[in-house]
Amino acid sequence: MIHLSDTAQSVLTRSHKRRVMVESWRGGKLLAASVPVDTATEEVDRSRRVPQRLTLTVPRRVQGVSWAPTTDTHPLAANGQWLRVQLGIEVGNGITEWFQRGWFVIHSSNADGDTVTVEAVGLLHLIDEARFVTPFQPTGTFSTTLRQLLEPAMTVIIDGALNDRAVPASMNWEEDRLGAVGELLDAWPAASRVTEHGFLHVYPATTPTTADLNLSDTGPDATIIRSTGGSTRENVFNTVVARGTNSDGAQVQGVAYDTTGPKAIGGPFNPLPVPFYFPSPLLTTIDQVNQAAQTVLDRKRQEAGREFQVEMVPHPGLQDGDTVSITTDEVSGLLCTVQALTLPYTADGGSQLLTVRSLT
Repeated sequence: MIHLSDTAQSVLTRSHKRRVMVESWRGGKLLAASVPVDTATEEVDRSRRVPQRLTLTVPRRVQGVSWAPTTDTHPLAANGQWLRVQLGIEVGNGITEWFQRGWFVIHSSNADGDTVTVEAVGLLHLIDEARFVTPFQPTGTFSTTLRQLLEPAMTVIIDGALNDRAVPASMNWEEDRLGAVGELLDAWPAASRVTEHGFLHVYPATTPTTADLNLSDTGPDATIIRSTGGSTRENVFNTVVARGTNSDGAQVQGVAYDTTGPKAIGGPFNPLPVPFYFPSPLLTTIDQVNQAAQTVLDRKRQEAGREFQVEMVPHPGLQDGDTVSITTDEVSGLLCTVQALTLPYTADGGSQLLTVRSLT
């Protein structure tokens, strides 16, 4: 979660003014210090390859300045223009606390009548569209390979707690650069998040156990307006099989079983294993396939957790992957992770919507 001061946190549950500031950059050069914004909404969904989406509406003309993207270097053109978004919360006495929400790449912008609509996407789009021209055979370690896959399009910050081992000489990726990043992280095993400052932060794949934010529909500081629940068998697994090849060319395999959750193997969900297969040449030892299997299983369990749709008072610091505690008349202090969110930047944008899944 993006850090907010205690003062800013305290005003979120009562009437307050919100502000948004959008800058346009291209190639490290500031094109516009303040894009005029009528409406703005950020949508994030971890199930997408590029989770972040941003939609802006901008007046076509303001004080004689045209915001229609009529030139390649216009601040709202889609030729490498990036948007830096900062949000502000008025904390009293005319003081506004500003913080950075994120960086986005303009994907499209279209003028229609008196309005320009801008669609922007997260920085991982740069990696998703940059498929390999020729097969990529990495050399070196996991960290150097990750940097080769991402830089200079994105800056990588790697947690020192990760074990940086060598990449097998037989490793080869054909086309999908972003898919290669995902395979590398699962095999490490590691998790990642694009920070509000535009870096890819890579860290050990561990499950959070404490809440970043407590959400409740009762009491004087209630933030939940409405919540609903859901459950499905679709794309649910209780077993992960990770496979690799050792230095002698023999297959190595590790298996992780869900033995405690509601979809545990041998239980009412299915007495037989429901497997997900994760093969990767990056895995060369029994220990590596076992760790990878457990990491992927933890993520699959999280993706299959009880789902809650939450409508709430907007919290501008909340991000996907954050852990929240949900308290309603149906659940009490249930730890969940944010899988998707819709955040209106402007006060007239309405409530914030979350999709969260339980960790238990």
